[in-house]
Amino acid sequence: MKLSALLWQSLITLTLIVCSIWIYDRYLKTAVIIDASPAYFNEVSLPEDHFRRADALSNRIPGDFVSVANKAKSSVVYITSYEKVDNSVFKDEYKREKGSGVIISPDGDIVTNYHVIAKADYIEITLEDKREYRAEVVGTDQATDLALLKIEAVGLPFQRFANSDSLQVGEWVLAIGNPFGLQSTVTAGIVSAKARNIDVIDQNDIESFIQTDAAINPGSSGGALVSTSGGLMGIYSAILSKSGNYEGLSFAIPGNLARKVVVDIKEFGAVQRGKIGIGITDVNADIADRLDLPFIKGVYINSINLNSAAAAAGIKKSDVITAIGENEINSSSEFYEILNKYRPGDLITVVYYRGARMKSSKITLRNYLNTIDYITVPNDKILRDLGIEVRDLNSIEKARVKTEGIIVISVSKGSKIDQTNMEPGFIVEYFNEIRIKNAKEFVALLKNSEDEVTLRGFYERYPDVYPYTFQLDN
Repeated sequence: MKLSALLWQSLITLTLIVCSIWIYDRYLKTAVIIDASPAYFNEVSLPEDHFRRADALSNRIPGDFVSVANKAKSSVVYITSYEKVDNSVFKDEYKREKGSGVIISPDGDIVTNYHVIAKADYIEITLEDKREYRAEVVGTDQATDLALLKIEAVGLPFQRFANSDSLQVGEWVLAIGNPFGLQSTVTAGIVSAKARNIDVIDQNDIESFIQTDAAINPGSSGGALVSTSGGLMGIYSAILSKSGNYEGLSFAIPGNLARKVVVDIKEFGAVQRGKIGIGITDVNADIADRLDLPFIKGVYINSINLNSAAAAAGIKKSDVITAIGENEINSSSEFYEILNKYRPGDLITVVYYRGARMKSSKITLRNYLNTIDYITVPNDKILRDLGIEVRDLNSIEKARVKTEGIIVISVSKGSKIDQTNMEPGFIVEYFNEIRIKNAKEFVALLKNSEDEVTLRGFYERYPDVYPYTFQLDN
């Protein structure tokens, strides 16, 4: 009996095992396959847009960045700037600053950060293929921490600036640079925020960074922020860090702003900035409550310059600007980023609230001299070495003094120009015997001269002719 009971128990157990295997194979195993089987989904009549939604989701998740990275990194260069140290008795010694740059034209235009080359006596460029070139500074803009360099080459790989306004928070991007001298390093991350102001540039009203979590480190400055479609969306400039190295916060100058700076430097030698003539602060809860605003956004006008472009257009103190043209304004950093895309003389539409009423005004932008002229203020090394800053005479000044020429803006104390006793306000008419028409021509003459130079001109308040003589070291 005991043996018979044992056999029956074994037979029942075996039957249960077989049934379990059959049920798993017939139902459960098939159920696992269902999730991977589009044909079966169609049979059970899932929503028609199921796969459309799935495809859209997969398109937002990158597979790899190989093709974009290979194309983009060939246009990113390694920059070494050399600053001469004057404490050596026997030979020249140089302090080196390392950084990155991006080739933006096939004939050798390179954009980088101003702080990378600010003190350079000469600059060396190394391409990804190891070719080396000596670079010249075309121009700089300290306010945006940008500089434009030039090397003598043709047929170079390059990147075009894309529309950085199209970047969305959460979008994947690449950072390409040379951190710690490791050439052609590619990292990836997402756009963490836009229009960030982190107070790292002296004139912080120009700051409106794209924040990402792509890893950048010392040496990455001047490198490329690239979209997954290969567009140059910005130039990396800074990190926020307690250690001095990457901690998840990296910042790039938007491509649209960088492109405007580069174009102005190439065309005018200096950035042409449109001014409204107001002081602003971000709208906070207190301001919104005091003005009975239906929102907490925009910029609050806390001061307005007399006879400014804003005053002429009817803008008043305590107005709240919420848009420039089609661009919504949420903060002062957004306001300055958008405004700095325009030049003096450009006509813009400003949308603002006065009390609870929305209004709009058209404003013709002006320069810092409160005229609509373009002002050329070259920032060339030869001028810095001489200790002089000059600009073109504007149309009002030309009409008033009845001549063409350039005017001296500043003279550095102890410089070669300072030793001639020249003072700011001097209007230069002649370079030796050559009549000067503009600042660009003046710089070219300085670079092509090797002997003694005499500048002749006058001060508006003192119409006598004054000659100032100095020796060039070219």
